[in-house]
Amino acid sequence: MLKIISYKICPFVQRVTAMLEAKQMPYQIDYISLKDKPDWFLDVSPNGQVPVLITENGTALFESDAIVEYIDEIAPPMHPGLSPEQKAIERAWSYQAAKNYLVQCSTMRSHDKATLEERAEKLSALFGNAEQQLSGEGFFSGAQIGNVDMAWLPLLHRANIIARHAGYDFLKGFPTVKAWQKRLLETGLAEKSVSEDFEKLFVEFYLSDQTYLGSGKCCDSPKVDVCKTGACC
Repeated sequence: MLKIISYKICPFVQRVTAMLEAKQMPYQIDYISLKDKPDWFLDVSPNGQVPVLITENGTALFESDAIVEYIDEIAPPMHPGLSPEQKAIERAWSYQAAKNYLVQCSTMRSHDKATLEERAEKLSALFGNAEQQLSGEGFFSGAQIGNVDMAWLPLLHRANIIARHAGYDFLKGFPTVKAWQKRLLETGLAEKSVSEDFEKLFVEFYLSDQTYLGSGKCCDSPKVDVCKTGACC
């Protein structure tokens, strides 16, 4: 069985586990602390980062882009029959998402309004590009869920949690992206691809009193509406 070495709130890991879940591939997952990386992990991870995938023959694979390509090669593709050009386009759109995972992470950890708004502009540009690309129906490349959707799921999942708990909407002004987000979340893949305590850990880290989002000053929605769910504002 495939094994994933993970940190619980890492978006790069979620991209990999979401693809495994979408393809219904069995796997086991081991969680580590990035503050106290065990020696056995450092022995198999050349860059000291997660995710690492241990193949069935014991080979350690690293870098999420390489891992998802490997998964695509050992399992039937979600979009069979794509031309080389179409595959390249899908990889490019997937890369657009993955290279902004850390942008979103740093944005959510912003300590003040000015920093939040400055960093959020990069995400707005990203979501604006997706808004122009999406058809408004189905998923990114059509009626069937695919690799691009799995790459964007961590971004859209985290944006949903922030909107629910802090009242700040990263997708404000992008109705087509928001509809895509809703369809993706309705598949249940977001919850299946993370640990049971993911949302609790995520909120504790990104909505702590050390962050502007966690301070309750950032709400786009009226305080009373956001707090109906017991959120932080």
